[in-house]
Amino acid sequence: MNRQHQSFMDESKKYTQINRNFLRGMNAINRENADLTRSFNGLHQTVMKAGTLDVATKELMALACAIVTGCESCIAMHTDAALRAGATREAFQETLSVAVLMGGGPALTYATKAVEAFDEFSG
Repeated sequence: MNRQHQSFMDESKKYTQINRNFLRGMNAINRENADLTRSFNGLHQTVMKAGTLDVATKELMALACAIVTGCESCIAMHTDAALRAGATREAFQETLSVAVLMGGGPALTYATKAVEAFDEFSG
């Protein structure tokens, strides 16, 4: 079984902890490769700021990509950010539908993780 599926099967994980672990890892990378993290963070800030699309919409788009690619850290981060930007549960559910359309069965599997993250961050 690959690491991605082992991670998926660990039902004790909480998405706030996944966010903390991700940030801890990014800080560790930053200590030794600040150019990389500074560049990535700059790209992230540029892309995710409000423009023609509002921040909530952009975060939901990123969430759909996270579901399709099976990235739990990304699911946690973009679900939390979408909620903080004002995304509704209805918009979240439509995002899951688009992700499943584009990613098929594997995306549906990771959409269940996004629901867990949404419930955790909104509760």
